[in-house]
Amino acid sequence: MKRLWRTWIFVASLTALAACGDSDNNGSGPGVATQPATFSVRPGVEQVTVTNAPPKTTLVLVDARGKRLLGLVTDEFGQASFAYIPDRYLVVETGRAATIPTNQGRTLKRGTYTVRNESVTPIEVSAPFMVLGRDDLPPRSLYDSQVLNAGFNYIETRDGVKLSATVRFPTSVAPPYPTVIEYSGYSPSNPDAPEPGSMIAQLLGYATVGVNMRGTGCSGGVFDIFNPAQQADGYDIVEAVARQPWVLNHKVGMVGLSYSGISQLYVASTQPPSLAAITPLSVIQDPWRQQWPGGVYNSGFTKQWLSERDREASAGGSSWVQKRIDEGDMTCAEHQQLRLQNPDFEQFGHILEFYPSDEDERRLSKLVPKINVPVYLTGAWQDEQVGSLFANMLDDFVGAPQKKFVMFNGCHPDGYSPTVLTRWFEFLEFYVARRIPRLSALVRSAAPAVFEQNFHVPGLKFEPDRFPNFTKYADALAAYEAEPPVRVLFEVGNVPGKVPGAPIARYETSFSSWPPPAAVPHIWYLGSDNALLEQPPTDGTIDRYQHDPAAGAITYSTTNAYDFIYPQIQFSWPPLADGFGVSYISAPLAADTVVAGDGGYVNLWFASDATDANVEVTLTEVQPDGTEWLVQSGLLRVGHRRIDDALSNTFRIDYTYRAEDFAPLTPGKFIEVKVPIRPFAHPFRAGSRLRLIIDTPGRDSPLWAYENPDYGHEVFHRIAHTPNMVSFVLLPVIDGVTPPPGYPPCPSLRGQICRPYVPLVNDAG
Repeated sequence: MKRLWRTWIFVASLTALAACGDSDNNGSGPGVATQPATFSVRPGVEQVTVTNAPPKTTLVLVDARGKRLLGLVTDEFGQASFAYIPDRYLVVETGRAATIPTNQGRTLKRGTYTVRNESVTPIEVSAPFMVLGRDDLPPRSLYDSQVLNAGFNYIETRDGVKLSATVRFPTSVAPPYPTVIEYSGYSPSNPDAPEPGSMIAQLLGYATVGVNMRGTGCSGGVFDIFNPAQQADGYDIVEAVARQPWVLNHKVGMVGLSYSGISQLYVASTQPPSLAAITPLSVIQDPWRQQWPGGVYNSGFTKQWLSERDREASAGGSSWVQKRIDEGDMTCAEHQQLRLQNPDFEQFGHILEFYPSDEDERRLSKLVPKINVPVYLTGAWQDEQVGSLFANMLDDFVGAPQKKFVMFNGCHPDGYSPTVLTRWFEFLEFYVARRIPRLSALVRSAAPAVFEQNFHVPGLKFEPDRFPNFTKYADALAAYEAEPPVRVLFEVGNVPGKVPGAPIARYETSFSSWPPPAAVPHIWYLGSDNALLEQPPTDGTIDRYQHDPAAGAITYSTTNAYDFIYPQIQFSWPPLADGFGVSYISAPLAADTVVAGDGGYVNLWFASDATDANVEVTLTEVQPDGTEWLVQSGLLRVGHRRIDDALSNTFRIDYTYRAEDFAPLTPGKFIEVKVPIRPFAHPFRAGSRLRLIIDTPGRDSPLWAYENPDYGHEVFHRIAHTPNMVSFVLLPVIDGVTPPPGYPPCPSLRGQICRPYVPLVNDAG
C-alpha cells in the first residue's frame, strides 16, 4: 500500500531518538559527547546525500540500532552519497572513485538513519532521518503547487531534487492539449533539440514535456541506472505535469524509444494516478541480463553505452548544459557540483558477475505486472543494441487493461518506422487524447520527405486511417480493443519492388497473446555427419571444437549505432574455420515451417577440458540456392545450471544466475545443459534447411561483444550426441501462417545478414 511519507518520518524519528542511547560498538554510545552536525543531509528514495561537510572527511552512516554501515570519504566539495551498503563495515572513497564491493552488499533500504562525523570532538551527529521507499508518497500539495510554462522549467520531486524539463506546445491546436512526457538520462530537456518521440508527438498535435533524470542534464541529484529513486521521480513528474491547466483531461501519456522507452516501464510500475498510457519502444527485460546475457559479460554495446552515460552525466558532459550555465542558469550550475558523486556504472556492473538479489528492484519482468494502464510496446528480434529478451516479459503485463504489442525482424530504431508509428499514433489518440484517430492531410503530405530523410528510403508513408467511418469515440474504441493484441510483422525489408532492407513488412499475422498459445515444440536431434535429425539418433559420436578466446571481440559490423536506421549496413560474416565450432544441418524441409515464440533452446551434452566455459548457439536458414541467413542466437556460461522454474516453460529457459547456484565444470565430464535461444519469429520455407552452429561466443552480432576466458593454452569443448546422451534443438512452431512464395534475396531482410553457405567439418572428439 502506498504510504504518506511525512507520517512515517515523524514516527520513525521518534523511534530513532529513543534508540540513540544504545551501544553501537563505535565509541559513540552512552556517555560519548556529541554535537549537532554542521553538514547538511538530504534523504531520498533508497539514498542519502550529504553536502557542506569538510572535504576528504570520513562520514559514517548509522542505522536506528546504532550499527555503523558504511564510511564514505567526502569529495573535494565535502559531498557524499550513500546508496549501496556492504555486508561488512568499510571506509571507502565516494563517487567515481568508490570501491564498494557491490557484489558483497545490498542497496540502502527504507528506514531510519543518522550520519556522523567521528573525526571531530565532540562527534557530530545529524538529526535522525527517514530513507524513503519507492512507494512512500509526498503530500499532493507538492504537485498542486508547481507551475510549468512553455520553455525550460524545473520539476521538484519528493526529496527536494529538481529535475530539468522543457515544455513544448503544438502550434496547430489550442489548449488544453493532449500531453506526453519523454523521460531519460539523455537530453530530453535540451530546449534546443527535442528527442524524436517528443518531436513526432508535437507535430501530431501533442504538448510534450522532456525531463532529464536526476544527475543528468541540468537536473539535480545523483545519477544511478534505473534505481528506485528514478522510478519514484517518474511518478512525481507525471503527477506534477498532469496538474497543469493546459493538460487535456489532466492525464498524460509517455513516449520514447530505447532509454526513454525503458523508463516508461519503470514509471508505470509505480502506478501514478494521472498516467493515461505508455508507449515503450525498443526496450530491455532486465539490466543485469543486458550486461550479462547468459551470464557472459557484454563487452560491446552495453559496456560502451554505460561508459557514455557516465561521461554525459559528468559535470559539463553535454554541450547544451554548459550553454545554459553560460547563459546564467545558476540552478543548473549548482547541480553540476554533485556530479562528482555519480559512480562509474560500467565498472559497477562489471563487478556483478552473478545476479544480486537487490536487482529485482530493477528487473522489469518483476515490475511490469504492476502496470495498470494501456501499453503499446514494440521491438525487433535482431535489435543490435538491446536484443529481444523484452519478448520474454510480454506475458507479465497482467495488470494492463489493454495491450498492443508489435514485433518484427529489424533494428533498434525501427520503432519510428512508418508502420509502427501509425499504430503508435492510433494508440495515443485512443488513450491519451481520447478521440477517434484521424491523421491530418498536412502531416500525411509532409511525412514521406521526413521518412526518406531519416531512413534513406523513398516512398515511405503512414498507413491509411483505419476508423474513418466511425462517428462515436466509444464505438471506435470498442472496435480497436476487439482486435488481437499481438501483431507480428514478417520479412521486413523483403518487399518486391521496394528498396531491399526498407522498413516495410512483406506480410504479417496476429495472435491473441504472446507467446503464441498454439505453438508446439518441434525437435531436431544432433546426429553424426553434421546432421540434424527428425528422430533421436540410433548411433552417435562425440564432436569437439577448440575454444577461441579472440572470438568474443569480433562483431560482424563496426557501423555506428545510429546507422542502423538505414536500409543496409556494412557487414562481414565469414564462415567459421574448421575446428573452432561444430555445425549440424537438417535435410530440406518438406513444408513451410514458421517458428514464433520465446525462442526455444538447445539441449547439449557438453564437456570441456576446463572448469569454466562459455558456449554460443546460432540458428541459420540455408536456402536451396546456397544463401545462408542469420536467424537468432543464444549463449550461456555453462556453470549456470540451476533453471529458474518460475520463469521457464516448455520453450523458455531462464537460469537463476546466482553465485550459490553456480557450479564449476569437472574437466572431461559430460553434463546436460540447456542453452536458451533469444525470442524470434521467422519463416523457414519448404526446401530450406535449418542449421545449428555451436562455438565460442562472438562473431554473430553487429555490436555485442563478449568476455571469454583466456586459458593460456589450447582448450577443447565436446558435444555428445548418442542414444544415451541425446543433444537436440527445440523450437516453437506454429500453424496457420503461410509465407508468400519466393525466397528473400541477399541482402534484404532488415536486421538479418546473409552469406554463401560453406559447410563446416566437425572434428571427432
